[in-house]
Amino acid sequence: MKLLDEFKQFAMKGNVIDMAVGIVIGGAFGKIVSSFVADVIMPPIGLLVGGVNFTDLKVILKQEVLDGAGAVLNPAVTINYGSFIQVVLDFIIIAFAIFSMVKMLNNLKKKPAPAAPATPPPPPADIQLLAEIRDLLKKDGK
Repeated sequence: MKLLDEFKQFAMKGNVIDMAVGIVIGGAFGKIVSSFVADVIMPPIGLLVGGVNFTDLKVILKQEVLDGAGAVLNPAVTINYGSFIQVVLDFIIIAFAIFSMVKMLNNLKKKPAPAAPATPPPPPADIQLLAEIRDLLKKDGK
């Protein structure tokens, strides 16, 4: 029962809930950016490089084996480097988008006004009394 209570206390801390919300929003944001990359960014890039779809780029190590009817008996063995290029580009664009968003949010935060120097608290009563006695002794000694 103690373990369950500790877990409940941990799960209810603000940082854990904030992190969970961030993960959910990040997942949704990742889907939006992935769609943006795949549907908006990559078609013009593919057109610029000669109509190449990056996900179709691969090196065939072993051809597929077909039977007489054309059904695949053994699939081809390939290195899909085009998919890797696509994922790397997705990552770079997502990382840049997140960087831009964080930078924008940091710029929107109000910078706190410089705090006025705090006045030191008055000394305790016994210290004040001793200072007064010292001052009186100095005054009487002159």
